[in-house]
Amino acid sequence: MAVEFSEKTKEKFKVVLGKYPEKDAALLPALWLAQKEFSVITPEVEEYVSKLLGVPLVRVREVLTFYTMYTAKSLGKYHLQLCTNIACTLLGAEDILGRIKNKLQIDVGETTPDKKFTLSTVECLGYCGTAPVIQVNDDFYENLTPKKVDELLGKLK
Repeated sequence: MAVEFSEKTKEKFKVVLGKYPEKDAALLPALWLAQKEFSVITPEVEEYVSKLLGVPLVRVREVLTFYTMYTAKSLGKYHLQLCTNIACTLLGAEDILGRIKNKLQIDVGETTPDKKFTLSTVECLGYCGTAPVIQVNDDFYENLTPKKVDELLGKLK
């Protein structure tokens, strides 16, 4: 079966296109719509977006491999993205990462067997003043401590 946006997403896509003078400039938001629609960006989805925007497939692949907000594999119910940039690292991100890995018994890039959690590290989430920080799906948790991580994971389980 061919990949295609739902009617609702097609309408959103039209709105997105209206915001850009050139179709190819809408690549990031189009991929975001695709991520929301299909959960993962498969090669078929890449080709679909490429054709929708009239951009080379290699350009789509370049964007997908650069930005961590897009994923080509299925994620757990909760995608834990821990910032490991300098401010977060200096304020304990490595300890937080170790705590999460130990608690969930997974490594970076892995998903728990029950498909509940996927752990990733990211270069920067832009919360340097309240580091260390983790993004869980669309929510941010700042000023992390091992105790706060334990509470967060307990709440999510």
